[in-house]
Amino acid sequence: MEFLRTGRKIILLAISLAIGFSCQATAAVTINGAGATFPYPVYSKWAYTYNRVSGVRLNYQSIGSGGGIRQIEAKTVDFGASDAPLKPAELNKYGLMQFPMIMGGVVPVVHLSGIPSGKLKLSAANLADIYLGKITKWNDSRIAANNPDLSLPAAEITVVHRSDGSGTTWIFTNYLSKVSPDWKKDVGNNKAVQWPVGMGGKGNEGVAAFVRMVKGSIGYVEYAYALQNKMTVTLLQNHDGNFVAPTSKNFQSAAAGADWANAKGYYMVLTNQPGPTSWPITGASFILMYKNQTKPAQAKEVLKFFAWSYKNGAKAAMSLDYVPMPAKVVKMVEKTWRKDIHGPAGEPIF
Repeated sequence: MEFLRTGRKIILLAISLAIGFSCQATAAVTINGAGATFPYPVYSKWAYTYNRVSGVRLNYQSIGSGGGIRQIEAKTVDFGASDAPLKPAELNKYGLMQFPMIMGGVVPVVHLSGIPSGKLKLSAANLADIYLGKITKWNDSRIAANNPDLSLPAAEITVVHRSDGSGTTWIFTNYLSKVSPDWKKDVGNNKAVQWPVGMGGKGNEGVAAFVRMVKGSIGYVEYAYALQNKMTVTLLQNHDGNFVAPTSKNFQSAAAGADWANAKGYYMVLTNQPGPTSWPITGASFILMYKNQTKPAQAKEVLKFFAWSYKNGAKAAMSLDYVPMPAKVVKMVEKTWRKDIHGPAGEPIF
């Protein structure tokens, strides 16, 4: 009988431990976010490493900036992500604050036989006219004038653009609006526009997939997607008139003059920046959160993840050719967290 009682105690203890471990597993924290596809590669890398060191899981839906803004405004996620910064009036309307998390470049990519990556030169005017449907063949005299050493095919140009509401599109059309009066007048700058020509792909992933499949095509993607898919990138004429390559060094050159201290609500646009090596389609990606948090413990976990990413994620970001935020900007952002993000009783969360 004593043996049976001892055995029963051991079984009950085992059941109790199993229940305890089960509860700990279900209690593991999951952070929910949605939005921009532009930073998805680096967010994924950060999330994997952070999960290993903290046990916290990031569930991030890469659905485009427009979707991220809609989801945070609807309060269905802990944070939204957008490559199109919100102006102070819109932030105030919803009680949101935003902060920059990472910077990088949007790059034209092409599918042209016999043209090596980084050799085709596109002027600002020619890129705009391709997307306006005014230049329709790759051997057009205007493209050929900038590329005397290349044998350009007499192929039709297939334009590929985003089909979803996209911060990458916002950055791209912001640039085209700055360099082409016709683009500014006829199409404009937004997360979604009425494209004059072309076919649409969903997300950076969709555009990259179409360009890889369709000969004679041109699209625009975040640089990490071009690298991961081994795509042919172009040189692009910058603000100073130089043809420059998309590299992290040239993204940094474009970001160097950003005056974040005087950017109200961290509203900052980095396209067509001056500088001999500045990449002209550079942009920041932003995180959106509510100032007044009804779930302060969850919001604290979100801020802990982003604070860890600022502190520990620079190497991973640079390996994917993103530009980490400068230390002085990180200090400003963390000061803003302490000042602006509060719990139900007004208590600071960070």
